[in-house]
Amino acid sequence: MIKEFLKSFQILTLPEIENFETVLVKRTLKKGDFFINEGKLSKEVAFINSGILRSFFTPESGEEITYCITFPGTLMAAYSAFITGLPTVENIQAVADSELLIIQKKEVDNLLETSPNWITFFKIIAEQQYLELEKRLFLFQKEKAKKRYADLLKNQPGYIQQIPLQYLASYLGITPRHLSRLRREIHL
Repeated sequence: MIKEFLKSFQILTLPEIENFETVLVKRTLKKGDFFINEGKLSKEVAFINSGILRSFFTPESGEEITYCITFPGTLMAAYSAFITGLPTVENIQAVADSELLIIQKKEVDNLLETSPNWITFFKIIAEQQYLELEKRLFLFQKEKAKKRYADLLKNQPGYIQQIPLQYLASYLGITPRHLSRLRREIHL
């Protein structure tokens, strides 16, 4: 899956992709395990081979706020901490049993020095992350929860049932009770 993901950008050469694969380390997370915890340094990027991860933070109220859910075939990191070298303010946790392919930051830095193709690739990844964040922000501000849920259901139908109700509700910015009502309305 990682090879197809990298090829899809049409930037990297086959030897560059094969070299990338040699530095990846497979890691499995059981449901509930953490990829990274708040306060830790982010020195890894994961490609989600299978499973689902959620990113969340805990404000002073103590109620966890899920702000990102990531599905197979995508990259995941505590990105701002990865860039700045500062401790992360987020937690990334497996919502389902997951298989990750991990690359260390030092390996990413080495790749960036070997070819301008890697600079272009990571630039595009950063741009995509920004666009996803902006899209989520606009959806959250502009659309009702029912539309946000329907979009998620349309785009990730095979995975949505694996996400616990409280995480999904938090991600949508609603209560679990409201989400239950939305589910009934949409599935009628």
